[in-house]
Amino acid sequence: MTEGRRVALVTGGARGIGRAVAARLAREGWAVVVADRAPGEPGPAARHVAADVSDEAAVAALIGDIGAREGRLDALVSNAGLMIRKPIGVLSLAEWNAVLATNLTATFLLVRAAEGMLRAARGSVVTIASTRAHQSEPHTESYSASKGGLLALTHALALSLGPEVRVNCVSPGWIHTGGEALRPEDHAQHPAGRVGRPEDVAALVAWLVGPESGFVTGAEFVADGGMTRKMIYAA
Repeated sequence: MTEGRRVALVTGGARGIGRAVAARLAREGWAVVVADRAPGEPGPAARHVAADVSDEAAVAALIGDIGAREGRLDALVSNAGLMIRKPIGVLSLAEWNAVLATNLTATFLLVRAAEGMLRAARGSVVTIASTRAHQSEPHTESYSASKGGLLALTHALALSLGPEVRVNCVSPGWIHTGGEALRPEDHAQHPAGRVGRPEDVAALVAWLVGPESGFVTGAEFVADGGMTRKMIYAA
């Protein structure tokens, strides 16, 4: 048991945005449970659970474990995501289903399993969608569809679970989670003057699960450095 500490579950928390969210909440005094299919280093203030949140039985076991060990759940950050980028002609049904299961269905499974604890805590859910819920690049049908569905699921849940539970969505744009080297022009194209960092999203999530956002539910927050408001024409 956590002896009165707020408890947060962060899915897909072994790396990238999820890892930054888990670290931010831990610094703010939350007891954090990180769920991820991959082994990870969530940090000393978080408990790591290996779980595939697209699997119904795995989700039931995960939420049951939190109930038994932490005894409460105040915040669910549904961040786990998967992209398969292929032309639609060669995208298999199994690949399509895998993306939707991880990016969209997992949130339904998690909220359904955790509803009782979230209501009891008067808690909060934050889903991590994407600006691809609004705009696309070629060969991203499954990912864009999953993120658009997640945005709609967010406001549906906000109405179904309120007033006890608030549900909001963060839609990141380009967030540099490591790997590729960034060029000056990558930063310059953003009205904010730079590519995003995982910590940018984490700060927004921390506010949304905290008491100061108590009048905010069913909303989407776009964190993209202004790119979706920028008119772009070919030279």
